[in-house]
Amino acid sequence: MTRIPGQPKPQSYLQTSPKTAPAATPATSRTAPPKTPFAAQAKKPQTSDWRIGDLMVCVMARLLADGERVFHGVASHLPMIAMALARKLHAPNLVCLNIPGGVNPPSVHKASFSSAGADLLSGAEAYFPLDQIFDLSMRGGLDVAFLSGAQFDMHGNVNNSVIGSYRNPKVRLPGGAGSAVLIPTARKVILWRTRHDRRTFVEKVDFVTTRGNVWKVVTPLCVFGVKDGRLQLESVHPTSSLREVEENTGFPLKYGDVVYTPPPTPQELAALRQVDPHDYRMKEFKN
Repeated sequence: MTRIPGQPKPQSYLQTSPKTAPAATPATSRTAPPKTPFAAQAKKPQTSDWRIGDLMVCVMARLLADGERVFHGVASHLPMIAMALARKLHAPNLVCLNIPGGVNPPSVHKASFSSAGADLLSGAEAYFPLDQIFDLSMRGGLDVAFLSGAQFDMHGNVNNSVIGSYRNPKVRLPGGAGSAVLIPTARKVILWRTRHDRRTFVEKVDFVTTRGNVWKVVTPLCVFGVKDGRLQLESVHPTSSLREVEENTGFPLKYGDVVYTPPPTPQELAALRQVDPHDYRMKEFKN
């Protein structure tokens, strides 16, 4: 696909099926509330006042509950902003953890170059270093970890090691690092990528770097959950369609009552501008 993720395009009215994606049929003129199946939806929410990066941050923030201990790593501006947004809106007791060790940094306004810089330690409520985060997770005390990878398959396996053969790869990647520890041990893992295509979402990863407690996967097109050990489509963003998700996913979609992802509310957008006035959330879309 050549369309920039999040760019609105005309959508078709789609019926759902419990196993595979159907063909599109013409749109109807009925309107529907945000949380109803496609079979009852026809008119999508307007997208003129938000971008896909805004939506992805809001989706991630909504998944966080008050009082949870949540970790984000390096190159993770979207989750970093999502955690700050959740603390501002509905989870004031969220415990935000990061690589520098700053617990609940007062702001992320200076985190322009990295989501793992010393600015997240300055002014933080406490110091909790990375080795202690690993220990916390292995003891069952880390509620949520935001992580990513180069490839994901239908079973939630993550590859961040090689593309192609391990012995003679086309590309050798950084490896598992912290994800090899956290994905199997954190209570809930939220994966995200700002890219959704058949090279990223594959039927079988080239190498299993890590697997474990994957709970949700957030992309520019949709949200997956995990049910019975397999990714299951939960919602499609208003800027996309069921057909587009199917065309850009390298394994057959499984879904039940899929809904459109609720768009950001005016309250969420206002809070987002406050916690991220420099628009760091869009950094992951620059390339």
